[in-house]
Amino acid sequence: MPKQTPILTWLEPGDPFPDVSSAWRAGSDAPGLLAAGGDLSVNTLQNAYSNGIFPWFSEGQPNLWWSPDPRMVLEVANFRLHRSLRKTLTRFTSAAHCEIRFDTAFTNVISNCAEVSRNGQPGTWILPPMVEAYTRLHVAGLAHSVETWIDGKLVGGLYCVALGKAVFGESMFTRMPDGSKIALAALVGFCRHQGVELIDCQQNTAHLASLGASEVPRSQFLSRIHEAQSAPKLDWRFTPLYWNHILSA
Repeated sequence: MPKQTPILTWLEPGDPFPDVSSAWRAGSDAPGLLAAGGDLSVNTLQNAYSNGIFPWFSEGQPNLWWSPDPRMVLEVANFRLHRSLRKTLTRFTSAAHCEIRFDTAFTNVISNCAEVSRNGQPGTWILPPMVEAYTRLHVAGLAHSVETWIDGKLVGGLYCVALGKAVFGESMFTRMPDGSKIALAALVGFCRHQGVELIDCQQNTAHLASLGASEVPRSQFLSRIHEAQSAPKLDWRFTPLYWNHILSA
């Protein structure tokens, strides 16, 4: 008997998302795929993330919405600081010409991330409509950039979405060895200081696993982010004090 293709919900702009339990299961052509269509407005994206849903699509495709099970997360207590990265951070934190900044170059960060392929796939998934959507989310105070600066130049970074203490990692880029890892370590130090327990990584990759990320059941992930989003908004400013949560750990 031929394999049956699961039903995919089509959304009109403003439609509510279906329950994540209806996402395509493991073994299907696209495990975690939940719905297609809809829009990329601030309200829609905020509603999506609050329910463990994120957009991911390529050129020529409609908006595609995902909620994989299991979910890849980085427990900030489990961040793996390899010896080589510790040496890099020690040099970085002791140099006056090196610094971490938050939210000073969001557009540059997401534009650089758009040049990076995802999961080894050719081309970018951060298309112009996604750049515009997350820039609006940034203006609304819900998307943030973590930036690695050396000699006044942006050499690496990442951007993420934050609802209360629920932090959802999106994409990273680097223009030098470990530039994005320095930014991730800074985010982990910030999260440890602010009482954030996990960073959503969405999908499993060997790179994320090497840094300490692991999979958890979607139901557990949803329970934890629902509780975390009820907390007050984080203070998105970086201070060198946060490095103590990394280098002294």
